[in-house]
Amino acid sequence: MKEILRSTDPTVIAFATALLEGEGITVFRLDVHMSILDGCLGILPQRLMVADRDGFIASAVLRDNGIDPGR
Repeated sequence: MKEILRSTDPTVIAFATALLEGEGITVFRLDVHMSILDGCLGILPQRLMVADRDGFIASAVLRDNGIDPGR
């Protein structure tokens, strides 16, 4: 698994997930409920993970749509 995006903005996570799934790339969201467990809302970032074989294409899809994957 490769981390493709890390963000505290739920709209960015949702948009990136929709873009990647639209391209047929399976996305795994991690740390979705961690902020609630910590007692904060939206402080801890969520991560999007993809299979290693999809990492390059996933990065390109995000960059082409104005999202900086940061990796």
